[in-house]
Amino acid sequence: MLESIELTKKFLGKTAVDGISLKLEPGHIYAMLGPNGSGKTTWMKMAAGLIKPTSGVVNYNGSPVGVDSRRDVAYMSTEPYFYDWMTIGDVGKYYQDFFADFSMEKYDEMLQDMALEKKLKCKNLSSGMLAKLKVAVTMARDAKVYMLDEPLNGIDLLARDEVLNAIIKHAGEDKILLVSSHLVEELESVVDYAIFINRSKLVGVYEVEELRQNQCISLADKYREVFGSIEMGGAC
Repeated sequence: MLESIELTKKFLGKTAVDGISLKLEPGHIYAMLGPNGSGKTTWMKMAAGLIKPTSGVVNYNGSPVGVDSRRDVAYMSTEPYFYDWMTIGDVGKYYQDFFADFSMEKYDEMLQDMALEKKLKCKNLSSGMLAKLKVAVTMARDAKVYMLDEPLNGIDLLARDEVLNAIIKHAGEDKILLVSSHLVEELESVVDYAIFINRSKLVGVYEVEELRQNQCISLADKYREVFGSIEMGGAC
């Protein structure tokens, strides 16, 4: 289990994450949703052990995140992090040297699924191809927790289903999978729970199937309702 307790992060007096308490359980797929600047990326980086909170704590299986937990957590950032001289094949070798749980076989399979060739140089890749590469190299690890920050950014409409299917296929049923995105409609069919964050605070956690069955509302319409754009509902 991954859990944050009253997690807060401030940068130069500005609060990026404000007292968020949240539990993520294995075997579920979570979407973290909210406007730009709402605190999603900062929460994920603290949960991955990459930055320290100002106050509060993130626990992984009952212990604070740190060096040990990083072995079980695969985090994909929004920033590009490949050297220009690297080919797609070099990226796999780099990760294989760095992470003991990296599977070259799994990496090759994901590259094939997403039509990426190992000989291509990173500096020559389009934004969509780079986005696919980041997903492939992250999901090729045999981690317990996968956190993907905006994995669909830069990927065209026709390729999004392909990428999402590859993510779900390689995540595994006993893992924690957390995906942040602005593309609510694309995530609705694959996620179990939606975490809404706004202005650094947790707004709510919603079970997607419960929204459909009991509230007769889609995840996209719930997003509009919660964030105040449009109030929508419907009859079953």
